[in-house]
Amino acid sequence: MPDGVQVTPTADGPYMVAGEFALQWPSGHVISQAGEADEQGYIYLCRCGHSNNKPFCDNSHKRVGFKSTEGDATAHKD
Repeated sequence: MPDGVQVTPTADGPYMVAGEFALQWPSGHVISQAGEADEQGYIYLCRCGHSNNKPFCDNSHKRVGFKSTEGDATAHKD
């Protein structure tokens, strides 16, 4: 993994974030990441909009059938 932060949109799921970063609300309030990292140190951020633990993923994307994969109509095009 390169130095810095790496953000990877997962297939039909959250953003997977690796590296050291601060997460804060627009007000500047820092959001604690305590207990949010998995065994490899990744943090998962919701992108389906249905998490009850925003901005973190709680797997609601599976319940609501969120779909977004590389190259679909909503994906950024280079």
